[in-house]
Amino acid sequence: MRVAIVGASGAVGQEFLRILAQRNFPLDDLVLFGSERSAGRKYTFRGKEYEVKLLQHNDDFKDIDIAFTSAGAGTSKEFAEDITKYGCVMIDNSSAFRMDEDVPLVVPECNAEDALKRPRGIIANPNCTTILMVVVLEPIEKLSHIRRIRVSSYQSASGAGAAAMAELEQQYREIVETGEVKTVEKFPHQLAYNVIPQIDKMTENDYTKEEMKMFNETRKILHSDVRTSATCVRVSSLRSHSESVWLETEKPLEVADIRKALEGAPGVNLVDDPQNYVYPMPIESAGKDDVYVGRIRKDLAEDNGITLWLTGDQIRKGAALNAVQIAEYLLEKDETLR
Repeated sequence: MRVAIVGASGAVGQEFLRILAQRNFPLDDLVLFGSERSAGRKYTFRGKEYEVKLLQHNDDFKDIDIAFTSAGAGTSKEFAEDITKYGCVMIDNSSAFRMDEDVPLVVPECNAEDALKRPRGIIANPNCTTILMVVVLEPIEKLSHIRRIRVSSYQSASGAGAAAMAELEQQYREIVETGEVKTVEKFPHQLAYNVIPQIDKMTENDYTKEEMKMFNETRKILHSDVRTSATCVRVSSLRSHSESVWLETEKPLEVADIRKALEGAPGVNLVDDPQNYVYPMPIESAGKDDVYVGRIRKDLAEDNGITLWLTGDQIRKGAALNAVQIAEYLLEKDETLR
């Protein structure tokens, strides 16, 4: 089993290395790829040093079985044919192929079997906010079909990458040292001591691309006609995203039944004792695999409505871990990779 990581020097690429090691992923060889800027860097994995190779249009993927790609949509589109033409399975973390009909969009807790049908050799990893939300929604969907979702996200700097995390830390240093922020490059506005109600570019309907991803991707993953209205907000936490979710089901559900379903659900950690001020917070979910959920309660404006709060690590479950779980499923179920 030969595995490649494309974009090895980025925040998600580095998380891939940690997760593959932590989960003892059964690989025999590892190949790291990157841009001209990162080519030549060296990283240690399981006691062995690996040097990042320059990603090029050649036959470097001829003997690779699985490639985890996290180098942006443009790079994924440009190199997809090079990666897949000899049978390598490309598990892509960008937005390049998510809504293509012939590319499965997979969250293993929800629709793992979709990964087995991949005519182009590509499996898409969903957007981070969508992943975190559908992991929690899937057990509820089994109780009653979810018709509508309204969600506000509270997304950390990590969602914009390692450089954005560094910029947030730099902004706080500048405030302490000089009283003002001088470095604003990775975000449209100052993030320190602030929230920015925009993630990704605006579309013609005044929803951002991030918000439209939540609408479209949720339907594809859950194989559902559910309609989602999202407001995605960047907040000044460093790592781990949170979401306030309102959902309307076809039939009324009791909070106790939802808690029971979530308590035993894969990938979910129920943290819900509101009377004792126990609920999920991003500082607790950072670095963890599960999506934490709590504040579950009946909606006061809709008889069939439920509201809840969730938080999860954007770099782990929202990106690298989800992709590795897809690969683990393939190794278990797909005979072509055994």
